[in-house]
Amino acid sequence: MIVYGTQIKSDIDLPLELSHETEIRYEVELSSKVPAELQESITCGFPLYAVHGRHVFLYSDREFEGNQAGQPWCYEVKDVLRFYWVGGERTIYYELDEKGDTKLLSFWFIHLFLPLFMTLEDMYDFFHAGAVEVEGKPIFFIAPSMGGKSTMTDYFIKQGHILISDDKVPTFIDDGKFMAVGSHPYHRPYRKFEELGYRVENFTTHFKPIYTFYELEGVEGDAEIIIEEVKGFAKFDALLPNYLYMFSYLKPKRLKYLSAMLNSIKVFHVKVPWNMKRLSEVHDAIVAHAKL
Repeated sequence: MIVYGTQIKSDIDLPLELSHETEIRYEVELSSKVPAELQESITCGFPLYAVHGRHVFLYSDREFEGNQAGQPWCYEVKDVLRFYWVGGERTIYYELDEKGDTKLLSFWFIHLFLPLFMTLEDMYDFFHAGAVEVEGKPIFFIAPSMGGKSTMTDYFIKQGHILISDDKVPTFIDDGKFMAVGSHPYHRPYRKFEELGYRVENFTTHFKPIYTFYELEGVEGDAEIIIEEVKGFAKFDALLPNYLYMFSYLKPKRLKYLSAMLNSIKVFHVKVPWNMKRLSEVHDAIVAHAKL
């Protein structure tokens, strides 16, 4: 299977349809054969977050100051599963716990673990956004939680636009251009816990330069749809909260990456009426704007 532009070679069949032929940037192996010495080397850790009704922990053999070659890691979803890996290597080991199964393994591996792994391994920079293509150009939707990203992404998909990512978008620099990478062909507009959602047939197949960011703001249902360019430091204010995994040791690199990105990619603020009947108007306004 291919997710996040990465060929996953696994010793388990995950209950997902991930057959899209997409560009490949990396290869990773998923194995159930956890080395005993790797498990024994884990000595300390901390709570990472609580999400989807689960408690998640990150463990290593030292205090968290970054990822070094040869450093052992363990990502645990309490009572469900654990993932192990060694810094600088491309084999991920999994271990199911009492409440774990292949469905939960699929969800946690693809939706939450891989973006963290790929961040720690310096493979991609991730943004919390919905992303689709408009005439082959990747556009990103950013907003606070419950701010309309999923609704907008879902509507664009239903109008025939190609899906790039439902929630977490990998990016990288290629020859000075900031590229968008397809995540996986699943979309979950209803945000049900521990489900990837429904499969989308129209999924991106190539890495493409990011065209623009649209920052969404909900306004009164009868308000005017307004699209205005965001300039100066306000661009940082818009994008920085949507930059995933802003660990302290990554902050200098993150700010440099974001600064370079915002020097070449525009950000626009969109006032979106909270009225589902007007989604077609918002769609048409954004599409017309993206074609300029």
